Amino acid sequence: MKKHFFYLILTIVMFGNIFSAKGQPKDKSSVHTDRKPCVAGQFYPGNSTDLREELQAYFAKAKPRTTDELLAIISPHAGYVFSGQVAAHSFNQIDPDKKYENIFVIGSSHRIYFDGASIYNIGNYETPLGKVKVDREFATQLIEDHEVFEYRKDAHLTEHSLEVQIPFLQYHLNTDFKIVPIIIATQTKKTISKIAEALKPYFNSKNLFVISSDFSHYPDYESANKVDHLTATAITSNSPEIFMQTLSANEEMAFPGLSTSMCGWSSMLALLNITSEKPGIEITPIDYKNSGDVAYGDKNRVVGYWAIAVTQKNNIEEDSFYLSEKDKKKLLHIARTTIEEFVIEKSTPEIDTQNFSKILFEHAGAFVTLHIDGELRGCIGRFNPDAPLYKVVQDMAISAATNDYRFNAVAPEELSKINIEISVLTPMQKIVSIDEIKLGRHGIYIKQGYNTGTFLPQVATNTGWNLEEFLGHCARDKARIGWDGWQNADIYTYEAIIFDEKDFE
Repeated sequence: MKKHFFYLILTIVMFGNIFSAKGQPKDKSSVHTDRKPCVAGQFYPGNSTDLREELQAYFAKAKPRTTDELLAIISPHAGYVFSGQVAAHSFNQIDPDKKYENIFVIGSSHRIYFDGASIYNIGNYETPLGKVKVDREFATQLIEDHEVFEYRKDAHLTEHSLEVQIPFLQYHLNTDFKIVPIIIATQTKKTISKIAEALKPYFNSKNLFVISSDFSHYPDYESANKVDHLTATAITSNSPEIFMQTLSANEEMAFPGLSTSMCGWSSMLALLNITSEKPGIEITPIDYKNSGDVAYGDKNRVVGYWAIAVTQKNNIEEDSFYLSEKDKKKLLHIARTTIEEFVIEKSTPEIDTQNFSKILFEHAGAFVTLHIDGELRGCIGRFNPDAPLYKVVQDMAISAATNDYRFNAVAPEELSKINIEISVLTPMQKIVSIDEIKLGRHGIYIKQGYNTGTFLPQVATNTGWNLEEFLGHCARDKARIGWDGWQNADIYTYEAIIFDEKDFE
């Protein structure tokens, strides 16, 4: 009996050692299972001849490539009869002859949810056009190096969001390529931030990111057009905060039938967490349609589709204005400790700048905004870049807590309830044409004589105003020069890097 027990324990130990902590064989060469198509013949043609013919028709009408500096695309994942043409607009932005180290195909799970993401690392992906290689070794390394990644069969088995993208790559690219298939299954912002941090080192010209997502689900045709353009405007702002605020605002507008503004919002947020940290990023809408635009569509209940390109500007200087996650945390810490000491002790704390990055010493404007339970509790800012950024944040934190004429000074018992948001302003640029203003990305500063007024970039996103309304309200309500006063005023644009304490919970 003891001998049998010994062999049982030995067997358990031997087989137990084969597996890693995440339940994956350490020797991946011993496991190989290709992922079979699950929606071929449903979302797209199930045989290669018909599929090639359909793709050929889409690419024949696709908008031409406009840049050689493509880093990512956003593409829909519905049935090709509804979204195939929009998807082709996205994929046609890719240089078909460029050789990529890896193509990261990223989608959000429609089927299962857990606090992380699944990477397919046990085989290749198959479609009617053949097999696409998965970089299994690299995928496995990502899983082993980052706790937010694992392999889960149920995340990939019946998930269509990645599968429908693959034939476009197979048809369009003239070079061999490998993919890294990632399904994001979490809805937690903190985990999404960790996913972005893990992928950030690979977001460069050597790789391509394909973000799979449809936009609005099930509003009527006109409502879809409105909500989808609001969401796209938020995405082009390259701000995770504006993007999430817009999704919430869309929900609050209560469009009839709207169940989501973007089914792949978690994948989009992961991308924005990466791009917002990288200088010189341009996010450009290529084309929009919804299912009501095709003969098969019902205009009373539609799904929206955007083709969007993410590119790198040429000739970006090394010291372009951007804040790292560490910089943001330091500024929030300055604001928090300053408000707490000033409210309780009526004194201003000294700031230890010994380990500050160069950007925190740059002269820049900033706003500090306070909220309690989502309601505004104070907001004060400074445009003039006449002091180091860290000092401006400290001064505006005190002002927001004590000098906003709309509110009483913050009381000590309110400190634990306050959420602090900081908007750091990039240097203002005078424009010669209002066509230079990108709604959702640019704030405006209007000046006519001694009259001035401003709107932060998120105002256009939160209100849904068009350009004329954005300018008119600022001129009339802020600068006090009348609705059309902007036409005879100097107009400046700036961008805002927006972040708050909830981003780092």
